Amino acid sequence: MTKIDFYILNQDTAAAAMLYACRLAEKAYRSGREVYLHCEDGDAADAINQLLWNFRDESFIPHSCHPADNNPVLVGCGEYAGEHCDVLINTARETPAFFSRFQRLAEIVSKDEASLKASRQRYSFYKNRGYPLNSHTINS
Repeated sequence: MTKIDFYILNQDTAAAAMLYACRLAEKAYRSGREVYLHCEDGDAADAINQLLWNFRDESFIPHSCHPADNNPVLVGCGEYAGEHCDVLINTARETPAFFSRFQRLAEIVSKDEASLKASRQRYSFYKNRGYPLNSHTINS
């Protein structure tokens, strides 16, 4: 069963959520995990793809928006998540239909009201289906 963690940021911007998603992707990659970063739309996927190249000067994370590239970190949106099934990082407001095939799901939540409302709905969705849930408050 997918283990689900909510990361509640103390900031209210999409940029903060994307930056934290990159930090989580780096941590998972460095632990030997494969990662799928799920985004709201193509523009958000492009933004995270670019951010992964330079969010930290000393960091390099092999990633792509193209599943055929076979990188350990895949960035995308929509209904296709490639073949990854290890770690899913969700920055979108909706629950991805394919979430249950992943071992772990990280839900990134910024403090703006729309993000909080959507995260409450996702939390209830998972809880009602019996998924193990954890919440983490991120103060950075």
